Amino acid sequence: MRWPPLVPGVFIRRLNRFAVEVAVGGEAVPAHLPNSGRLRELLVPGYRVWVAPRSGPRRTPFDLQLVELPGGVLVSADARLPNRLFLESWAEGKLPEFAGFNRLTPEPRLDGGRLDFRLDGPSGTAYVEVKSITLVEAGTGLFPDAPTTRGRRHIESLTAAASRGLGAFAVFVIQRPDAARFAPNDAVDPEFGRLLRDAARRGVGVRAYRCTVTLAEIRIEGPVPVCLNPD
Repeated sequence: MRWPPLVPGVFIRRLNRFAVEVAVGGEAVPAHLPNSGRLRELLVPGYRVWVAPRSGPRRTPFDLQLVELPGGVLVSADARLPNRLFLESWAEGKLPEFAGFNRLTPEPRLDGGRLDFRLDGPSGTAYVEVKSITLVEAGTGLFPDAPTTRGRRHIESLTAAASRGLGAFAVFVIQRPDAARFAPNDAVDPEFGRLLRDAARRGVGVRAYRCTVTLAEIRIEGPVPVCLNPD
């Protein structure tokens, strides 16, 4: 996925859950933050950021797209993108694990709720929930970065689907290039980790992918190992 034209800036502070203040061209301006996570490792005063101008009648003139870490690593801050990245990679045949499915339905209903995708094809039917990761510690991509009741509910729905003989996958998209593996963030949400491990034992596939991120584009690079057993 290619970025829209990006403008450099400097992060100043977080205003609320979905808004930040950045310096662009020496002027402090608000920007939309498309991510409700804590993002404490990214939203650091003085860090360089890249924002995209917004058109039309909007409350903020920019979207915060990228944070540049010390050392130059670029991290996508947009939690909306992993679904699109998964869809693009699947449509281009770049996800071998899902090659047996040739039809995709977004936001299917399941047990009174919704998941991200339903896949159908020669391999049968499978439900997929995609999660965004921006937190990496010691080379490990961690999810979540804050307790997530919604995330736990999604894992429970996938487990229920697997118990009926349906395909079920939890997919974690790490929106940065410096992760060597994925693990549940037990220090932040131990119940999510417990549910994910139980889901894997009951037949839910757990997949994680690392992204290549540049100032021109972001794309899924390939899979990384999933580490579900605590050290």
